[in-house]
Amino acid sequence: MREALKRKPKIPAHHMHPATADKEDLPMNPIRRALALGLAAATLAFGAQAQNRELTVASSATYAPFAFENKDKQIVGFDIDIINAIAIAKQQGLKIKIVNTPFTGIFGALNNGDVDLVISGVTINEKRKQSYDFTPPYFAARQLIALPKNSTVSSLKDLAGKKIAVVSASTADDIASREFGKTNPNIRRFESTPLIISELAGGGVDAAMGNNGVLAYRVAQTPELKTLDDKSFPEEGFGIVVKKGDKALLDKLTAGLAAVRADGSYVTIYKKWFNKDPNVR
Repeated sequence: MREALKRKPKIPAHHMHPATADKEDLPMNPIRRALALGLAAATLAFGAQAQNRELTVASSATYAPFAFENKDKQIVGFDIDIINAIAIAKQQGLKIKIVNTPFTGIFGALNNGDVDLVISGVTINEKRKQSYDFTPPYFAARQLIALPKNSTVSSLKDLAGKKIAVVSASTADDIASREFGKTNPNIRRFESTPLIISELAGGGVDAAMGNNGVLAYRVAQTPELKTLDDKSFPEEGFGIVVKKGDKALLDKLTAGLAAVRADGSYVTIYKKWFNKDPNVR
């Protein structure tokens, strides 16, 4: 009787990957192996390149002390110091490039992929959160009204029938539109805070409205003006903006902001620009 041929024991199908069940293990074809290794290397290289690529940051450099051009035409300010600190926090090593972008076009630039993120005194609100993702607030803000020093206006409602200057697409624009009607001809829209303050100082409007940090800074430089804090205005917060769903970048920015707060950098930057303790830690 001939001796039975010895066979390699088969692994039960339920122990094998479905794609290889009931198949003998075969060595990978050398060409296939080379292609697989090449693809893996290319994928890793592409991932590293994407991770280390320079991020374009949009900021409107007309919002001193948050972002503005100094005498050397460099963009400086509170927002700029904050994003630079975040970029190097926690050894993230983010490479960033600041691009001066008019506020009226700043969201369009993000939508079109011209920039990767926005830091420009952007108020976090429910309407914007439907279209964009935000970091936690890095600055506690509220609206202020700027008025001539001899004005008797004491609240937002007193501005009914008066000409009001706002920055187009800003939170002040939203508030004025809700209160007096979006198409009200008395709401005068401009591209930047310096323009609304200039219009007010020149007598072209009866009031100007905007975020406290920017408006207070400009009014302090214009002796004939004063500010009014209407208590009906809600507390707000400025956040860094990314495209909706860009979780990887949002997580990096959020972690960096937390690190900047934790290591004391935030307090140092805040005091540098506002000469007082921060209102968000």
